[in-house]
Amino acid sequence: MTLYDVDLPSAEDIDIPALKQKYQQERDRRMTRQGQSQYVKPVEDLSYTYEGDPYTPVTPREPVNEDIDVVILGGGWSGIMAGVELKRAGISNFRNIDHAGDFGGVWYWNRYPGLQCDNDAYCYLPLLEETGFMPSKKFTEGYEILAYAQSIAKQYELYEKALFHTLVNQLRWDESRQRWIVKSKQGDEIRARHLIVANGLLNIPKLPGLEGIHDFKGHMFHTARWDYDYTGGSQREPVLDKLADKKVAIVGTGATAVQLVPYLGKYAKQFYVLQRTPSCVDTRRNSETDPQWAASLKPGWQAERRANFHRGANERYQPGESDMIVDIWTEVNRRLTDQFNEQDYYPDMAGYAEDRDVMDFRVMERLRRRVDAIVEDRNTAEKLKPYYRYQCKRPTSNDNYYQTFNRPNVDLIDVSQSQGIQRLTEKGFVANGQEYEVDCIIFASGYEVTSDLDRRWGFEVFEGRNGLSMYDNWAGGYQTLHGVMTHGFPNMYVIGLNQGGLNSSLTLNFEEQSRHISYIIQEAMNRGDATVEPTEDAQRAYVQHIRDTAVDRTEWIRECTPSYFNNEGKPDIDENGNEKYRFYLGDVYGPGWDAFVSLLENWRKQGDLQGLSITRP
Repeated sequence: MTLYDVDLPSAEDIDIPALKQKYQQERDRRMTRQGQSQYVKPVEDLSYTYEGDPYTPVTPREPVNEDIDVVILGGGWSGIMAGVELKRAGISNFRNIDHAGDFGGVWYWNRYPGLQCDNDAYCYLPLLEETGFMPSKKFTEGYEILAYAQSIAKQYELYEKALFHTLVNQLRWDESRQRWIVKSKQGDEIRARHLIVANGLLNIPKLPGLEGIHDFKGHMFHTARWDYDYTGGSQREPVLDKLADKKVAIVGTGATAVQLVPYLGKYAKQFYVLQRTPSCVDTRRNSETDPQWAASLKPGWQAERRANFHRGANERYQPGESDMIVDIWTEVNRRLTDQFNEQDYYPDMAGYAEDRDVMDFRVMERLRRRVDAIVEDRNTAEKLKPYYRYQCKRPTSNDNYYQTFNRPNVDLIDVSQSQGIQRLTEKGFVANGQEYEVDCIIFASGYEVTSDLDRRWGFEVFEGRNGLSMYDNWAGGYQTLHGVMTHGFPNMYVIGLNQGGLNSSLTLNFEEQSRHISYIIQEAMNRGDATVEPTEDAQRAYVQHIRDTAVDRTEWIRECTPSYFNNEGKPDIDENGNEKYRFYLGDVYGPGWDAFVSLLENWRKQGDLQGLSITRP
């Protein structure tokens, strides 16, 4: 079996200027002035999409009223890692709070058929060496990831004080008590000395703001709340036999749909795939973990593998370095490195960027030719081809996605010209002027990843000192120190991707931030300090450092097809001239991940909490 099922075209075999023009045309016809407003919050009779829990029964309890050292908002990977690092720092008087029924975050909520880790699980799953756990596959199953996350929570005794099925709606800093007042819809009032916001990137599902969404009389749900009672089967046994007499439509063709479409196409009587922008889909080449390989690994292997993956996915390999990962995420840099090694030539950064640009077009052309090699209908194949730069949309892989469109019961409906579904009706949906009758509509429409903070976080009230709203505080752009603290919000820390380093293994970002936050909390408690927060000068200097060292990707972002990467193509300056966002990840640290980690480590080694205002009781 060859590494690729379609050969890489040479630079001479493709017309890059023509492709650039094609990319621009495809982008322009998908542009909309609506931006994030084309999606709606899950309210009224669709509130189950966010607040309901189809997996774990709610256990009635009395409201909690207490004082505590730390509250962690979230029970996904970021919240789990925050708890782990607090325990390692000797801090145990804290609670994880989550509206889910257990730990797991996105892996708790998502249980749709075919769910797997869509990048290398040996990199993605944290603490593998510490726990001795080894994923069963390179792209391991979602239920295995959920079980592993919960096993870590048990190992570090995070369950003892965790509050589940708890929807926090108010966060206020009480200056007189020097505490955060955390209130929930369940009636809780918890007074925390420190607050860690770790509610994740894929926290709140979003729904298309479709006309008639409340008129449809059939069944509908979001992929993050899969309804096996309706479809049949289970996550472990995804035999969707109850769809045998159903007409089903899925809205969206991103990373979730790529994993899910083969199952719906296999079992539904009639299946409509509604696509605005196609994903690039490579062969998956999933494999079970080789026990001999696992037994041969030396201490430090996961850190080494993560570093290799990061260089391959987002930076560049070192001269002579080989790719440990070998998948769609690392292909562009792997191909380049192979080329340089053959030529015994390794360019400077400017030369590398130029060569990488050409390789980008070559790899994307290979992926388009893969569509032609698999999809039998020429018209369908053309609609499935991704005409944009690599990583304008999340790279995906699947061995059955394109094959599904060869089934007689599967129809691809391209809604790019009308910029989506036109409306829903009682019996189905209208697309391109035609009504389609369906029994079920499934939304694979993603999450509030880059929308405004109030939509992304969902707290009705989030106020710091003197009633300053967190939403107003960051309305014109992120303002932080080290990406985790912000002036005006004492003893408050955010785990996310805002003005910090970016590692290709998302969980490693959470680990490093949690380690940094736990150090600050531990130092504050050891000193008997009441509050710590960045000074205005330190925060201003850090933000300026971020801007001065940033890699300018503005042109690349604006050339991309609309997606959550670029705020659905909406300009990044609002009507008042404020920056709504700089990059979907939020001012990534330009010098790179290793430099960011070194910056934090050196700051901690100084031991004086430089740049923080410390107020003692």
